[in-house]
Formats: sequence, C-alpha cells, structure tokens
Amino acid sequence: MTNNKIQKIKSYLQNIKDLDSKKSITETETLNNVLIEKNVIIVILYATKPKKLYNEIISKCENLLQKHFKSFKINIVLTSENNNPQENNTNISSNLKPKNIKHIIAVASGKGGVGKSTITTNVAVTLAQLKYKVAILDADIYGPSQPKMLGLKNAKPNQNTEGKIETLQNYGVKCMSIGFLIEETKPMIWRGPMVQSALEQLVRDVDWGELDFLLVDMPPGTGDVQLTMTQKVGLSGAIIVSTPQDIALIDAVKGLNMFKKVNVPIIGIIENMSHFICPKCNEKNMIFGSNGVHNTAKEMNISFLGQIPLNIDIRINSDLGKPHKNNLNEYFINTCEEIINFSKK
Repeated sequence: MTNNKIQKIKSYLQNIKDLDSKKSITETETLNNVLIEKNVIIVILYATKPKKLYNEIISKCENLLQKHFKSFKINIVLTSENNNPQENNTNISSNLKPKNIKHIIAVASGKGGVGKSTITTNVAVTLAQLKYKVAILDADIYGPSQPKMLGLKNAKPNQNTEGKIETLQNYGVKCMSIGFLIEETKPMIWRGPMVQSALEQLVRDVDWGELDFLLVDMPPGTGDVQLTMTQKVGLSGAIIVSTPQDIALIDAVKGLNMFKKVNVPIIGIIENMSHFICPKCNEKNMIFGSNGVHNTAKEMNISFLGQIPLNIDIRINSDLGKPHKNNLNEYFINTCEEIINFSKK
C-alpha cells in the first residue's frame, strides 16, 4: 500500500514545473525522494540554487498534496545532495565539507550521558579564548543541547542573501543546531533518511565563515549520524569521551573502533566524571571507579587527555549557558593543547 501511495504522489508531482524549465520536477530529478512516515508525507527536493528560489515549488507541492491527501501532514525538505549515482560519483567528502574550515573534529562516545556536549562546549570556549576561530555543529538531531549550553536558547538564525543559514554566536564560538530551528519540547520523530538529510543541510547549507576548528557534538551510538560524518564530511580526527565505569567504557571502545575502521585518527580519550571531591571534608571519591579510561588508553595505544571531575560549577554553568564562568577552563586546557598539536601535524 505504501509503495502504491508513493507512486501516486510522484504522479501528482509530475504536474509541477522546475525552476526556469518547462520540464517537471520529476523529469529534472529535482524530486529526489518521497517517504511516508505514519501520517506524514516527506518530499525531498534536490536543490542546486539558493533555497529561497524554491519557495514557490515548495508551496505548490504542499498545496497539491494536501488537496489529495487531506489526512496527511506534508513536509517538504531541501537537500544539496542528489541520490542519482551517475551525478554523485565524485568524492562526496570533499563536496560536503565546507571549504573554509581547516579541521573538523568529532567529540563522540558510544554511550549517552557521559558529558560529550559539556566537554564540546567548554573545549570550544577555551579554544576561542586562545584566539582560535571555532564553531560547534550540534549533530544530535534527537536531543540537541548546544543552544542551552551556549546561552543561545530561543535564538533563531537568519538566512543570508545567498540562501545560507547564518550561525549564532556566543563567547566567541559560532554554533548551528537543529535546536535553533524547532521548538525546544518538540520531538524529532524521524527515521534515518530524514536525519541524514537534516544533518547534511546543517553542514553544507550553513555559512560557517573561516574556521580553525569545527567541533561536532555527536549523538551516542554508531549509526546514521556517525556514518554521515565519517564518510561524507571528512573528519580530521575524533575525541572519545567516557566515564570510568565499565559499562560506559564498553560503548566508548565501540565508538573508538568505529572511527579507526573508517580511518579517522583518534586524538585521544578523556575521562569525565572521574571523581568527586567532598566540599566539606575535601575527600576524593571515585564514584564510578578509577583508572578505567587511563588503562583503556594505554591498552589501545592512544593519548589520555586527562580527567574531568564531578564539579558542581560545571553542572550549574552548563544549565545557565555560561561555560566561561569561574575559570573552569583549567579542566579543558590539556584537551585543547592536544587538538592544537594534532592540527599542526
């Protein structure tokens, strides 16, 4: 039934003419793909020109499909990448990676909740204070956190005259996140193709300007987002984050091995939530165990980037969107130095 409905949708869309052409969007292959997710029809259009030029086509697609599929919501998505293999046989990595970015570095882990976003934010702010041009790409489509952590909650990006989305900036760090484009409480109920398309747009259709470092705040796991970033963007390297406990390290090693498998250099591994210092007695408590990450780094012959304690100031300032406060950069300077040294090799 779904395939029949998709064919019917495509037949309706044959009536819509392409930009500056007497041919339909199906003939010119501007119609890239059609998906149906529950009660949502998703039409993916291949855009070769500034996005604002496609507003009329988008409107016509929406009106036409709404007329024939009244019980469905219509979602029109623009992508800069064509699925036609004949037109897509060049090096995708070099095409998707913005030209003015020197190094793209993933901050990753196989497990959620280990502090990737916190470390990404604080490392980026520290690099900015060291006078480097730095930005963050929040690649967690389902759970974006950078708008809040960078103090940019409720901010909305603009579009420049070339149709590119402009980054938002705070503390000297540029940022782009799906969180700027949707309501904070709205869930992203998307499957792989939609997530991949959205991520590619966040990379390619954003005006990043000139950057020394683009840090990618990765979601947990080793799935669609990780594959898109490693295979199509051309990562310079990756930083792995883990807590000391065994269950986190198991997943961190999976993530580490994934990057190795696709030939992305590992800059090092950092241990977050390594210990807690009691504010009353000053005793150091190893809540999640000790030396797990350090031992793993030694076994796998990768750099150990240091320990970040369970620190109340880090938590409070992350929630407040003030990562620069109280000189917290002392915990992240070693990681920054490793990134800088890595970039010079």
